[in-house]
Amino acid sequence: MKLSVAITTLLNFCSILSFSQTNSLGIFDQQKDIGYIKHAGSTTYDEATQTYTIKGSGANIWFNEDQFHYTYKKLAGDFILTADFAFVGDTAGSIGHRKIGWMVRESADADAASINATSHIDGLVVLQWREMKGAFMRDPKDEIFFPKKGLQTIQLERKGKTLIIRMANPGEPLQLVGKHTMDEMQDSVLAGLFICAHDSNALAEARVWNVRIDEPVDNQYQPNPQLVKPPSREVLGSRLEVMDVFDGKRKVIYESAGRFEAPNWMPDGKRLLFNDHGSLYTIPVDGGNPEKLNTGSANRINNDHGISFDGKMLAISNSREGLPGGGSSVYVLPLTGGEPVLLTEKTPSYWHGWNPNNKELAYVAQRGSNIYNLYKMPSKGGNEVQLTFNTKGHVDGPEYSPDGKYIYYNANPTGTMQIWRMKPDGSGREQITFDEYHNWFPHISPDGKWIVFISFPNNIDPNAHPSYQRVMLRMMPASGGAPRVIAYLYGGQGTLNAPSWSSDSKRIAFVSNSHK
Repeated sequence: MKLSVAITTLLNFCSILSFSQTNSLGIFDQQKDIGYIKHAGSTTYDEATQTYTIKGSGANIWFNEDQFHYTYKKLAGDFILTADFAFVGDTAGSIGHRKIGWMVRESADADAASINATSHIDGLVVLQWREMKGAFMRDPKDEIFFPKKGLQTIQLERKGKTLIIRMANPGEPLQLVGKHTMDEMQDSVLAGLFICAHDSNALAEARVWNVRIDEPVDNQYQPNPQLVKPPSREVLGSRLEVMDVFDGKRKVIYESAGRFEAPNWMPDGKRLLFNDHGSLYTIPVDGGNPEKLNTGSANRINNDHGISFDGKMLAISNSREGLPGGGSSVYVLPLTGGEPVLLTEKTPSYWHGWNPNNKELAYVAQRGSNIYNLYKMPSKGGNEVQLTFNTKGHVDGPEYSPDGKYIYYNANPTGTMQIWRMKPDGSGREQITFDEYHNWFPHISPDGKWIVFISFPNNIDPNAHPSYQRVMLRMMPASGGAPRVIAYLYGGQGTLNAPSWSSDSKRIAFVSNSHK
């Protein structure tokens, strides 16, 4: 009996130890020194900041045998690896070829087939590869070099047999460095972070943050948010993220294998509100268990919902069956929960903004055609007032500025979806973004100084905001100016549909997607 207890205790201890070791590496499974190493490397993970510190020695990643420290997990199929990197110490670059970045390998053998997206401490950016096990690395003339140096964000995407490297400096869109097809690389590979000191007697150190491994869908599948369980891997998991818009640091506070969308920041600053399969839930900003909000008979709520400026009322878009456009209608209810009151009898109608006087709200709707326009209505019900009169294209996302002087929205009269603003009576329309991206859902910070919005690539329909795309979150002054990128992610529809600023105008919340 005593022996049995001892064995059980030992097994439990080993289980706990294994769990601890796994968690100590964040989203990765293993770490290892590859090849001949004099000084052991290491990876530590700070759960509070979700930041990795990696240390490694090694003479080089070159010829037919590599020496470096590797932190990785096993992946199969397509994936997108994205992170921010910075060396610690030796910032003058006394050893110019110290290397950090993403690597994909067939195994942990020192001579394994591999490809790596590399940034050197002297700023050199390059895509390098070894075609097959035991082969020499490609001659430098065959590698892909990038003219810009010192880039912080590194992204390595696998799409079929092709590996694609993109990089960016803070605030800039990702730029294509190059791509290479690894015809002989197997489907199941190791993928992870690496560091090499380029000196067998030295130990290099780097910090890595905003680390994301995204496993995308294989097509342009549009998920049904009403499905309780995903029917296939084509419905991806969701991450609820919080980020500081000024330092760019992100933190995942909640994950699910299903689909949830559109976080709002609750007035107390302590909880977030989001929609999941027709219902609304709150969750602590630091993470925890979601709690369902009482929305009465409304059980088909989509991602267009938001809280009045006085923090007392909640506007939702809830679908009524058998009505035009899926029956989406605007309702209001107390933020504390209760039975919602119908405002828009006509459908479809999608709420997007509260007037700061709490007496009026704005929404997008179809009325008598397949063209959407913007409308407003008293928050206690009444006649709707049409604000735009489009006959083609699309408008969406109307949101009042905190001072009530403007309604910001997105529209595409120029052929690309851009951010606009107008006075609350619909007059004085002016465009405030001018670029090649499709920009959607402007959200104004509570202090009225900033706008955050989501930017889709220009190869999609400008009238669409599909799920599961490589997108950017960008920020700009509310009065206009050059937008800067604050986040790169895999997402789209449901990422940033609803107002999501913290009350101190320093943080936002959003949703990203990946297979889980």
